[in-house]
Amino acid sequence: MKAAILVFPGSNCDRDLATAFRAAGCDVAMVWHKDTSLPAGTDIVGVPGGFSFGDYLRCGAIAANAPVIGALRDHAERGGYVLGVCNGFQVLTETGLLPGALLRNARLKYICRTVGLRAEGESLFTDAYGPGTEIALPIAHHDGNYYADADTLDRIEGEGRVAFRYTETPNGSQRDIAGILSENRRVLGMMPHPERACHPAHGNTDGARLFAHLSTALTAA
Repeated sequence: MKAAILVFPGSNCDRDLATAFRAAGCDVAMVWHKDTSLPAGTDIVGVPGGFSFGDYLRCGAIAANAPVIGALRDHAERGGYVLGVCNGFQVLTETGLLPGALLRNARLKYICRTVGLRAEGESLFTDAYGPGTEIALPIAHHDGNYYADADTLDRIEGEGRVAFRYTETPNGSQRDIAGILSENRRVLGMMPHPERACHPAHGNTDGARLFAHLSTALTAA
């Protein structure tokens, strides 16, 4: 499987994401934000966590207008897979590839700890766990409070597009939503960091299961 990791000024989880993909047996290319194309044969694009462009406007808003986003859109529209983590999730909502927005945490404080999640819906991402499986992944964000209007929430719920839900929301996210899928279920945005739970030294390896499943499934395809 070939993965491309987007790199923006201020990204600080791009190498972590690349390491997680490589550990799962993937070929990984780092793609600078000023590039206008992705490497040939890219199967999945990783949009990493961090503070793209320092989050000096809205989180992910400047990155969403970077030159490389055109290639990301084209990839998604062709049915390519995309994984956006934390700041990457914010970027995906700012581009319109996913609905809703990530607001300031309910208590206006940065949160950095491991939280419980429940996998839901059907997708190549969540199939790594199975519906209803509970896992634990780290979060590290100030703006992770998922928001969408009631009609949008009802639609994504009805379409089974909630990928991960907090077992107890740490940030005020509506309906405990921690991650959502696009209509074709090939774009996932999630606030928790699976790349930070890939090695026993991380405390658990629940995140490694996601990358391993992606690698196996996309290689077979």
